[in-house]
Amino acid sequence: MSVESPQVKQQDGPTMAPDRPVLTAAIAMVVLLGLVLSATRPPGLPENGVIDSITQNVAVETEEDPPAEGSEEGTTVVDAATVPGTEETTVDYEGDSEVAVAYPAIPNADPLTDFLDRTLTAQVHAFDAANPGAASFEGEWRLTAARDGVVGVRITTTETDSEETRVGHSTYWYETDDGSVHGSSGLLAGQEELAALNDLVREDVPDTVTAGSLHPISGLYDSLAFSPEGDLVVEFDDGQVAPTEEGRVDVVIEREEAEELLSEFGARARDAATQGVEEFTVHAAPEADKDGGDAISPGEISPIDDEIDCSDPETRCVALTYDDGPGGRTPELLDTLAEYDAKATFFVTGYPVMEDPWTVRRTYAEGHELANHTLAHPDLATLGAGGVRGDLDPVQALVYRETGYTMDLMRPPYGSTNDTVAEVTEEMGLAQILWSLDTNDWKDRKADVVADRALDGASDGAIILMHDIHGTTIDASHEIIRELDEEGYTMVTVSQLLGTPEPGQSYVDGVPEAPEDDDDQDD
Repeated sequence: MSVESPQVKQQDGPTMAPDRPVLTAAIAMVVLLGLVLSATRPPGLPENGVIDSITQNVAVETEEDPPAEGSEEGTTVVDAATVPGTEETTVDYEGDSEVAVAYPAIPNADPLTDFLDRTLTAQVHAFDAANPGAASFEGEWRLTAARDGVVGVRITTTETDSEETRVGHSTYWYETDDGSVHGSSGLLAGQEELAALNDLVREDVPDTVTAGSLHPISGLYDSLAFSPEGDLVVEFDDGQVAPTEEGRVDVVIEREEAEELLSEFGARARDAATQGVEEFTVHAAPEADKDGGDAISPGEISPIDDEIDCSDPETRCVALTYDDGPGGRTPELLDTLAEYDAKATFFVTGYPVMEDPWTVRRTYAEGHELANHTLAHPDLATLGAGGVRGDLDPVQALVYRETGYTMDLMRPPYGSTNDTVAEVTEEMGLAQILWSLDTNDWKDRKADVVADRALDGASDGAIILMHDIHGTTIDASHEIIRELDEEGYTMVTVSQLLGTPEPGQSYVDGVPEAPEDDDDQDD
């Protein structure tokens, strides 16, 4: 847009400072430059044309962005009307509880829409499965960023069961050019940065936050957003780190301190969120649907260490497994495992998970494997398909809600299984893990006896059965872990030992099958 030459007007007193001094100074420079150039303008170019040509460029360079808007919670908010064509859709879920969960459908952003539908459906199912008294689950949305190829969507949920009502938050970030969707931990540069953020949060949380509730996992850091000034806002759900009656807990990390924690995309998301939006359009759908992206985000802890190869004959691997917990001394066991850089697999049971969810978080955060040991420890072989699923599904949901992790393994109580159990576990994506060495620690509550059995029977590929609900087993584990380490064993998770166990199949150890004898093949 061109700027006309101003008319000179006599002033009686000093001129008031203009509201936009940068633009005013630029215009004054344009006028002065225009007067100089008009004296030397090429033939055929009118004086007004010189000024118009210059001021068109100046107008582009000095255009100011509208300020970002803030919400009551301190995070940025974008009016959905600035994203033309955005529609509201809802989760289609059939269950016993009342469900009304909405999310946005933005034109040319189908990967985001699909991701939100799957993720929110999983959240509803987990709430329904984990809460026998589940009554209702509601969800609403708003945009927290929509600019420069980045869209941020903040979901607020309200869940009600027979005991209380809890409000929760999660924020997701979308890249319009390639269709990648990131959870909030994807704003961070890596696991070390998430651990550093967790330390900063620990320093600033109110006294009402329970010690030991904070761990650097994606399921806990699932709602990160920005203030209009660019500070990083970390928010936790009701009851997640403090008593439910305390409500939402949030911590604000100042922009300069958060800067070094962000990934390249996180910095882009911050810049997009902290500038106002007049209109934003996703002009074209990505060429390939990334389905949420394949990369592991910070806080998603794999039970497999790529630097360990249990198939290598020079590496002797053994899997320590603990059933029925977490127990009162499980944290002590975790301390010992950490001391020797050892990993184990914990087959957790539903009711202890409900009683001690923070130990479950710690177990996952420290790289151990969580696996399903049913809700109430029944003999699954005596149940029908509905009963088997009904005792496994709640534990899957409980662990998912605490950690964001979907378990891949289960252990049938008493080792009792049949074709029905195999069919249900295959449908649920769970491999059945039995054992090659039973310490009988549940029967003989003597630490030295348990330790001797484990150490005498240990061998490459062994799966050793113990229970972390017994104090004598914790005492025995100190010796077992120390001795196995001295003997050169590498203590790994079951998934590390087995590679890729097949859902529904049963495994008793990780000993490789002997190669077939082909001496007679040419006979």
